[in-house]
Amino acid sequence: MLSQEVTIDPLRGEEDARWCARLMADSEPWLTIGRDYQSALEIFDDVGNEGYIATAEGERAGFIVIVMRGAFAGYIKSLAVAPAFRNRGLGRRLIEFAEKRIFSEQPNVFLCVSTFNPDAKRLYERLGYKVIGLLDDYIVPGHGEYLLRKSIAPMSEFVPRSAGAAE
Repeated sequence: MLSQEVTIDPLRGEEDARWCARLMADSEPWLTIGRDYQSALEIFDDVGNEGYIATAEGERAGFIVIVMRGAFAGYIKSLAVAPAFRNRGLGRRLIEFAEKRIFSEQPNVFLCVSTFNPDAKRLYERLGYKVIGLLDDYIVPGHGEYLLRKSIAPMSEFVPRSAGAAE
């Protein structure tokens, strides 16, 4: 486990974005799906994405990107943990952070996990996510993406925290 406090804050600019893009380009599942540094960097330039960076033990440790608009509002688009911080609970902390953010406005959290990434799938299932579909050959031939969902209410019954707050 992590020895010190972890902070998760919005990305602080180009240097953070470059660090995140490099982590993606050098890690699975992005190596297998062919995401290079430049295409990874574009994720952080997209104003429709919210990027957050985790800091632990005085250094950048991981990140998460979420999408709060569109058909799958509440979508965890990308998550990565630096090699030195893997298997220490940081991925779970990033997911919990994203869930808190998403569940304040949406009743569902969605994410995709590659069929060749069973460890990540097991983590998400332990955290309460359910597979709701399989997208065969979605990004690259021969590999699919599981679409997962965690829900706290049906859309028709959900009241966002901001809507329920006294003004």
